[in-house]
Amino acid sequence: MTNLRSYIRHPSDIPIQIDGIDASQSNLQQHLANVSQGGLAFESASRVEAGSVIRLRITLVQPEFVIQGIVTHCSSEEDHFIIGIEFVRPDDGYVARMVEQICHIEHYRKEVAQQEGRYLTGEQAASEWIAKYAASFPQWTNR
Repeated sequence: MTNLRSYIRHPSDIPIQIDGIDASQSNLQQHLANVSQGGLAFESASRVEAGSVIRLRITLVQPEFVIQGIVTHCSSEEDHFIIGIEFVRPDDGYVARMVEQICHIEHYRKEVAQQEGRYLTGEQAASEWIAKYAASFPQWTNR
């Protein structure tokens, strides 16, 4: 099982879609909470049973990121649940790490547009984000 403390917080506007919970919840859009080397967590309006196999999609990136995971825990927060999943394939954590950085860059691009009125291309946003934040982006220490 994954150490739930070895993760990085995400901007709360990174949407993910969940498939495979049940027919009434199929294609729900939730928000990514964190990513670790072995899994991730997301916020959900609905409870999900531990042991459930689900498919997650992040459509913010192209091609969209699709991953399968096994629910390891579901904890109740004030008005939502935090769902933790473990990746099915060992290398999925590294792919998720790249998607995580892309999502941070996209969040930065939107933030700059909103706060400064500057509209950056993806490449410009990546360049600025890397210069400002890459050195402090937490590193995983084990593989």
